[in-house]
Amino acid sequence: MKIDKKVLPKSIIELTIEETVENVAKYRNKTISYLKKNTEINGFRKGANIPENIIIKHYGEDHIGAMTIESAIDNLYKEALKKENIIPVSQSEISEIVSQSPLIFKIKVEVFPEVIIDKKYRSIKLKKDKISVSEEEVENALSEIEKKFTTYEEKSDEKTKVEMLDRVTIDTQGYDEKGKELETTKMIDYPIIIGSNILVPGFEEQLIGAIKSDKLELDIPFPKDYHNKDFAGKKTKFNVTIKKIEKHIKPEFTPEFIEKLRGKKLDLEGFKDLIKKEILETKESNKRIEEEQQLIDELLKVSKIDLGDGMLKKQMEIIFNQVKQNISRDGVKMSDYLESLKMSEEEYKEKNIKATAEKRLKGELILNKLHEIEKTEVKDEELDIEIKNIMSKFESEKVLEKLKKLYIPGTKQFEELRQRMIYRKLIDSFFE
Repeated sequence: MKIDKKVLPKSIIELTIEETVENVAKYRNKTISYLKKNTEINGFRKGANIPENIIIKHYGEDHIGAMTIESAIDNLYKEALKKENIIPVSQSEISEIVSQSPLIFKIKVEVFPEVIIDKKYRSIKLKKDKISVSEEEVENALSEIEKKFTTYEEKSDEKTKVEMLDRVTIDTQGYDEKGKELETTKMIDYPIIIGSNILVPGFEEQLIGAIKSDKLELDIPFPKDYHNKDFAGKKTKFNVTIKKIEKHIKPEFTPEFIEKLRGKKLDLEGFKDLIKKEILETKESNKRIEEEQQLIDELLKVSKIDLGDGMLKKQMEIIFNQVKQNISRDGVKMSDYLESLKMSEEEYKEKNIKATAEKRLKGELILNKLHEIEKTEVKDEELDIEIKNIMSKFESEKVLEKLKKLYIPGTKQFEELRQRMIYRKLIDSFFE
């Protein structure tokens, strides 16, 4: 077998493979043997040693010849990849069968692109911002938890007035300045929390002081910059009936309640410390993503990568499926979403996904190459500290035992953690 290798753009290698007539004949013999064992012909049972002349008569020389060439190409291609140490990254494509006798064919193989990073990368120095958490952020987080677990209880006294933070169930209908009903403003048994500001400014405030069964007329001027242009800058009258008034009951941050939330029995101050730590970790995680993108942007300026179409299409498909999954959580079908954008699937991928996929792929390839150049590693002690940090977030003995087994050297989780730490260390080396 002769192999000629030609490097083409887009990380394509074109192999021209040639095999002698004598060796191709061996593939013909294998094809005949296969057909003898797997053919059913009247007078012969399947698997019987059917004579060759009957096989040829049954299938015809053209069919046997086509099977022979297909088998030869498949095997010769695999041998060529092994011999030339080529690893395909996508489906290869036969570009031409030059000759069948001797067999000469050309096949295009997409490989991992060569990554060339200019030595200028060593001069890249980026500023590392300090991350902190304010008391206000902690209090806001507590407020959000409070809102989430707030319960409501109907006020027993029918003369009790609506107060701030009450949940009020109303019927309402809006009218324009001429007294005509506005269809989109009609709401039946609609619950609103006073102070939530989910309705037009001024609406909720005018309900304060009302009692159950009150019928109110509210004059509401819509702001000029209101998001719905049909209402922006217009005066509207609302007829409102108060149907139910419920007082809000805030949760108490007792050690028992906190344990249900986080699995740890803490007092309020301890819980605040935990929340502060969680906010800090979230900020650090988000900052790491920002820093990685910031570094990749700089590295792209000093790097050359001729990315292949096959790799790019695979990455585009991955991102597209992520988008599809995300919108499905909101109960939206991808087909309906694309229809609302007036785009086909291919148009959407080209306009909304391709650039992101290309940058993501190039970023990964550049960081892999940098790791190869810099030979960044993490010590066992560093891994131990990180594993202890992960485990410190849990108190359950069952969970801790499971984690101990997961993060044993050699396990998938252990090696993934090692890789994450290596790349984090590599990225950090560019920040001051």
